[in-house]
Amino acid sequence: MTTPTADLVAPNMPETVAPPKQKSTQELFAPVADLLTQVEARLLSIEPGQHEAITAATTHLVKSGGKRVRPAMALLVGKMLKVPEEKLINLAAAIEMLHTATLVHDDLLDGSLLRRGIPTLNADWTPAATILTGDYLFARAAGLAADTGSVGVMQQFATALRIIINGEIRQQFISKTAISREDYFTRIYAKTASMFELATDSGAVLANVTPDEQAALHQFGYEFGIAFQIIDDILDYVGKSDKVGKPVGGDLLQGLFTLPVLYYIDKNPEDANVAALRTNRKGDKKIVAQIVADVNASGAVQDAHNEAKAFTTKAIAALQIFPDSKYRQALIDIANYSVDREL
Repeated sequence: MTTPTADLVAPNMPETVAPPKQKSTQELFAPVADLLTQVEARLLSIEPGQHEAITAATTHLVKSGGKRVRPAMALLVGKMLKVPEEKLINLAAAIEMLHTATLVHDDLLDGSLLRRGIPTLNADWTPAATILTGDYLFARAAGLAADTGSVGVMQQFATALRIIINGEIRQQFISKTAISREDYFTRIYAKTASMFELATDSGAVLANVTPDEQAALHQFGYEFGIAFQIIDDILDYVGKSDKVGKPVGGDLLQGLFTLPVLYYIDKNPEDANVAALRTNRKGDKKIVAQIVADVNASGAVQDAHNEAKAFTTKAIAALQIFPDSKYRQALIDIANYSVDREL
């Protein structure tokens, strides 16, 4: 019998094909690119009598590099449902302004001096000035929501804001490092998924869809939002600091246990470093670096990623109630992009 040589190729062996290049957000948002430009202009518009410091702060925040996933999603849902464009522009601007306002307060509460690699407001301003600016942005968001002319949309905004603030208050009264899976999902729903629900629910309200269609869009926003935050939490372990906009392991440094480390703890309940971080070594950079390395070596990141993919699959399935269109396809593409971004 002749031994095959290394340069021989088995017959009918399929060629190795490189994975398709992931679309950029610019490509994903192409169906509503013109509307997003108008949303950006509305975010930067100056209200009568607006103090120059607020104008400077708003400009700084709006131009700080956000991907605009939330307003893009609201626009895509609205276009899919044939909502008038002027209402959609106000809606999308309101959602992004609300999101921006929550980030201002979040950064102050967390003591964060950088977001996306850019100094936060509280890095240079007093706490009082930062809080008041966040409050002003909440008011701007409410005004933009009212400009849609829909009481239903305003109710959706009030509901989302209650959920977000209740979640933040809840976090102030529980130990971050004593968190369970139930606590984790409750927290990321309030922090992230509720805002994506708002983006999908409010578009449905403007379109006056059927109850089944409303439920489908609500589910899409929820499932997508949960997956989106899980990926953000994974990137805290495997992302690059210049891409993520914060140091790798930043959540752990704050004593915040997210899904990857919860999977790791399930597999390693007696880990001494985790125990130390949960008791008297919070913020210890050496311990955090070791836990990040151990989490990456344990398969916990892949477990968390698989769970995010399961949420994404359910999100996409919820859209099947709607007829095929470039807007529905863009929503599906965004869901797929978000679950695999920068990994």
